[in-house]
Amino acid sequence: MDLGNGLEGTQDTLDAEIQSFFDSAPPLKSSINVSEKLEEFIKRNSEASGKFTLRNGCDRKIVCVTSGGTTVPLERRCVRYIDNFSSGHRGAASTEYFVKAGYAVIFLYRRGTFQPFCRSLPDDPLLECFEFSDESKNIQVHHSHSEAVKRAITEHHAAVGEGLLLKLCFTTIFEYLQMLQMIALSMRSLGPRAMFYLAAAVSDFYVPWKSMAEHKIQSASGPLDMQLNQVPKMLLVLGKDWAPTAFCISFKLETDTKILLEKADAALKKYKMHMVVANELSSRKEEVIVITSNNERISVRRNRTLGVEDVEGPLIQLLVERHSSYVQNF
Repeated sequence: MDLGNGLEGTQDTLDAEIQSFFDSAPPLKSSINVSEKLEEFIKRNSEASGKFTLRNGCDRKIVCVTSGGTTVPLERRCVRYIDNFSSGHRGAASTEYFVKAGYAVIFLYRRGTFQPFCRSLPDDPLLECFEFSDESKNIQVHHSHSEAVKRAITEHHAAVGEGLLLKLCFTTIFEYLQMLQMIALSMRSLGPRAMFYLAAAVSDFYVPWKSMAEHKIQSASGPLDMQLNQVPKMLLVLGKDWAPTAFCISFKLETDTKILLEKADAALKKYKMHMVVANELSSRKEEVIVITSNNERISVRRNRTLGVEDVEGPLIQLLVERHSSYVQNF
């Protein structure tokens, strides 16, 4: 048995599937604008001098945080779609902790999901946080939300003003993967200082654009019979081709704890990740298990007795430490 030819055949098949996916995707409408923003952001944070360099003289590390779920359109003029639900809370919280740790963050998020520095605000902040003042028609922040609004605005403007936060949004699986590829290729020049924190809930199946209905699917036509193609696994090509020296972390969510660690370990090996964060649906806000390429299994818990608000706090601290070691030993 020629194992080498077998591996080459598998890679050729994956490459063909990836090419087919991108060939079938509608052009990204904002590609030029996204490219310009990425170029400027990475340049500002990778120069060896200036105010964006850390105090120790080292270039700043940059992380791409993906957040929220992707949709799969069923029509080109989309009315119906399949959605991978994710609130984006983990991605938003993690972005805050990465910024506090001195990272520059490219936040690739689903429209309408949680945003960094806004998690303590109510669901409808514009209407719930503001009111007319008693003495005039001027608008003011309601006293019950004043501290939260002040903190959100202060922290957001500080991150953006210091050049540490670039927000890019997506909705569909096509937009997400096209933008992820653009980001990865842009970050390739950073070498080991680049990190990918892939917390988005990515669709496993999609309808190729060329076989998609143009207009709304009519229910009067009877039962819907539709074949979905499998979305190519981009994690492997991200770490192998797009950004081969970046530090990569992916996530594995399961509802069955019996298979969680097994699936996470398999993902670590299959996609050549440096770490996989395993989380079980009901306990994901309290504890995660980090599986490393050195066969470690590290439990990370939220410790309320120490005033730790989120499990993302100690999680990001661990990842920052491991990324620093990775850069130093590269």
